[in-house]
Amino acid sequence: MTELVATTPGLYPLPDWAKDTLSDLKGHQKHDLIGGDEDEETTAAYTEVREELVEDQTGAGLDRVVEGQARWDDMLAHPLAVHENVETRGIVRYYDNNNFYRDPVVTGDLTESGDVARELEAVADLRSPDDPNAEESEDAAPLQAVLPGPYSLTDLASDEHYGDEGEFLDAITEFLAGEVALFPDHETLFLLEPSLVEEPPGDGVDEHASEAIDRVASATDAEVVVHTYWGALEEKVHAHLLDADVDAIGYDFVNEVDDNLYNITEYGTKDSIALGLLDGQNTLVESPETVAERIEWIDERVPSQEFETTYLTTNTELFYLPENKYKEKLETLGAVVAPREVTA
Repeated sequence: MTELVATTPGLYPLPDWAKDTLSDLKGHQKHDLIGGDEDEETTAAYTEVREELVEDQTGAGLDRVVEGQARWDDMLAHPLAVHENVETRGIVRYYDNNNFYRDPVVTGDLTESGDVARELEAVADLRSPDDPNAEESEDAAPLQAVLPGPYSLTDLASDEHYGDEGEFLDAITEFLAGEVALFPDHETLFLLEPSLVEEPPGDGVDEHASEAIDRVASATDAEVVVHTYWGALEEKVHAHLLDADVDAIGYDFVNEVDDNLYNITEYGTKDSIALGLLDGQNTLVESPETVAERIEWIDERVPSQEFETTYLTTNTELFYLPENKYKEKLETLGAVVAPREVTA
């Protein structure tokens, strides 16, 4: 029987109390956003936010805990936006929605910065009390790292240094692999690849994109999930993605059911799977019973494959939601995997 693992693709909304606090500390202009050199007061505020986001997940009973990435002003572009050889310039629409990020323009060699690793180490420190016999260290849900996938990060960035599309993708790939190599122990790595759906790679690039994902995945011994969303992959892109040595592919069963089901039944998928079953952009909160019915519905339509692990998640990141709705979505995920109470 498949193991059900409740988790999320991260990028949580700021708690309500933190919005004004951080706005006052950071300023209100584009150049005031996070650049990797924030002062002590701002760092302390984000530490408090991080603690709260971890508590939200622990309280909801999730099986994997993410850092939450509340510090990522530029969503998926964040790892580049804080790099010393990247200039952030104009404001760019984040795919087809009303969020924006600073255009990260690469102007020099990309080498690992350790920025995301430091965030993960902060979570690990939170969950490893000084007392080695403390219960929390044994009972804590494993850590899950979250990064943009190499194709999506390349798609979101601009290049003024490498001068060749393929070389730029390779540079981003090596940068991300270097970041992963610095991560503390983690059970799972989610690589977010919405651009594979929104801006699908053409002939040749599709194969190259899958090779890039494979190279980032090889930098960790953790389970790697490539999560796609805002629709379904084109058939050829999906077929190439299956060649990447990853443990699971994530499918958006909120925005596109039929085409995702077709890809799985026609081409197969990995031994494990991630199901985006809760809407990360809609305030309507699904009940645990509804999510369980959706799992059963998919299982009935993929009778030829029993998955080692089924990751249950929202289809997109959660930063679109107000704080109360984000928490309710976590509660739903936790309730789906919670042990059932046995009654006589």
